[in-house]
Amino acid sequence: MVLLCGIAGSGKTTYAKDLETRGYVRLSVDEEIWDRFGRYGVDYEPDEYERHTRVAREAVRERMLSLIAEGRDVVVDSSFWQRSLRQEYKQLIERAGGRWRLVYLRADPELLRGRLRVRAARFDANAAFPITEELFAHYLDSFEPPSGEGEEIVPVSDHVPALPGAEADR
Repeated sequence: MVLLCGIAGSGKTTYAKDLETRGYVRLSVDEEIWDRFGRYGVDYEPDEYERHTRVAREAVRERMLSLIAEGRDVVVDSSFWQRSLRQEYKQLIERAGGRWRLVYLRADPELLRGRLRVRAARFDANAAFPITEELFAHYLDSFEPPSGEGEEIVPVSDHVPALPGAEADR
């Protein structure tokens, strides 16, 4: 089980897709929302987003537990911005008999801003929720970077390096 952690634009989906090519099952809250409900403000009203997020998180959680029971390699593509949520998932994984790795993609805010501008022009699950400058500032202020949680820190530049040790826990 690989739990990806990082602010929007840090490369979590790119990392997760790389692991997917190596046999991991990729789970994404954003894609679950996209598949079930569509695009924010287009296919559903903005005030429905929190409810849709709860539904999507529960679906990802249930699928993750099912995949652990099957002995599958899984990557969870989510921001895991709160320490408490990371702890919750690590405990779920351990109780289900799995082993976790927490990979923190750490990036400079200016790099993230540039990536988010590019992403906003796309039409896919990762661009389905618009991230304004105000919202991005809130993300920066509220993000709880992992520290002392068994995390692997991956510094992110304008390219996304290969996940270190990706084969180690397979």
